[in-house]
Amino acid sequence: MASRAVIPLDAKGDTIAIFANDVDEESSGGRGIPIRAISRAISVLQAINQTGSLNLMEIATASQVPYPTACRIVQTLLHEGLIEREESRKYYRPTALVQTLSQGFQGHGELVQLSRPHIAALTREIGWPISLSTHVGSSMVLRDSTHSLTSLCFNEYHPGYAMPILECAAGLVHLAFIPDDERDTILRNLARLGDDETQRMLEIMRQGALIDGVRSSGYAARSYNRFTLNPGKTSSIAVPIVDRGVVLGCLTVAFFATALEIREGVRELLPRLKDCARKIALQMGG
Repeated sequence: MASRAVIPLDAKGDTIAIFANDVDEESSGGRGIPIRAISRAISVLQAINQTGSLNLMEIATASQVPYPTACRIVQTLLHEGLIEREESRKYYRPTALVQTLSQGFQGHGELVQLSRPHIAALTREIGWPISLSTHVGSSMVLRDSTHSLTSLCFNEYHPGYAMPILECAAGLVHLAFIPDDERDTILRNLARLGDDETQRMLEIMRQGALIDGVRSSGYAARSYNRFTLNPGKTSSIAVPIVDRGVVLGCLTVAFFATALEIREGVRELLPRLKDCARKIALQMGG
């Protein structure tokens, strides 16, 4: 049963991405259809904000937006003051103005505060970094991580880093443990936005075996992650933090794919990760 929660990288090595397709708003009636230009602008801003400093080619690649379009979006973001060009080179970075985009957002301060000692202690125990994430739209968004506490990682990840919900172990865990109506709403929204690979994953989700497997085993595992800053280099295992039936967030442990085979990682790391999530949930509920 637990093996259903393991999603390996396919043989093609293609990148799965949750981005808006080209759509004709008028022909679709303009109802529930994303505006492509806005979707692309958000992707560009997220790429710059997540990495901190990128040149135009890197922005186009990271956002999966055509280079000419990415250039126009960058000029618009410069005009609006959301990004700035570095003085010494043709790199672009976010400005303090991007913080205004989150002023209405109610964060997870208590969850982060209570989780920090537990995930830090677990990283000191096992060596691998732990991430805390929560669901936002079509993504799982990083709230805290212990990448800075260990050398067993390729990159540091900071709060705000977004991971496509169907691509990451945390996303699969979240979808498995939320109520059916919430999950159905998320999947319907993804179906309107997703590409062919997203549609393939959605079909797997609709069949139910994957969701049932994750729920019964209490975890999801993903090998050779493709959403990271070093695609294909790490694998991960995620568990939910659940308090009285409500998913508060997800914990993920990431490890080098060449260092641990996924089932070995599950055997060695899952019990301690589950125990960590249980302790956090107890504190949150107390």
